[in-house]
Amino acid sequence: MLEPLYQVTEVCGYCETEFRTSKVRSSFKKAAHTDTDFYCKFKTVNPDFYVVAVCPFCGYAFTENFSSGLSPEFRTRFELTVRKNWQGVDYGKERSWEEALKTYKLALLCAQIKQEKERVVAGLLHHIAWLHREKGDVEQEKRFLQLALEEYIKVYEREGIHVNNARLMYLLGELNRRLGRYNEAVRWFARVVNDKTIMDSAMIRASRDQWAAARENMQEEQASE
Repeated sequence: MLEPLYQVTEVCGYCETEFRTSKVRSSFKKAAHTDTDFYCKFKTVNPDFYVVAVCPFCGYAFTENFSSGLSPEFRTRFELTVRKNWQGVDYGKERSWEEALKTYKLALLCAQIKQEKERVVAGLLHHIAWLHREKGDVEQEKRFLQLALEEYIKVYEREGIHVNNARLMYLLGELNRRLGRYNEAVRWFARVVNDKTIMDSAMIRASRDQWAAARENMQEEQASE
């Protein structure tokens, strides 16, 4: 019987050692439900658990979105913050929820000291929020959604002003809605719907739906006051 996990070989960007880590076979990546901020609930194994590769020899954690090359400044900071404390944990096999969370937080630390692009940091924070959603921990989910939102705003300020990034603008609206900032959410959804240069029909439709949802949320909040 085919197992959901298979092994791949990675090369550590820091110590250049080869190591093995697990990925989920495509045939097992079957979504049972997708949330309005793109979180997928999977039917069997969660492939998000295996997004981060962690070198068991030095602790450098990364995803396929990380940039190549490590600056001397990063190497010094990494040595002081991660490697000197590394216990040689091997995350290469099947991962529990707790282990998946640790890999994401380690990748987040590496991304921050490496000064990766805001989009990479935002994605890691958003995935950590999704992990907490899976556990039903609303407080931690909202904490990391807020941190992800702050990074996504930086992404928009850096690149979105010059390009019609409908998905990013939609996401800024949806994370604001989930955090209870309904006026701000409506503002972002409206930008997607009203911008005649945006041709992404799926994001326009989703923005229209969530615009209506945000208005309903606002009315429910006012009624309960």
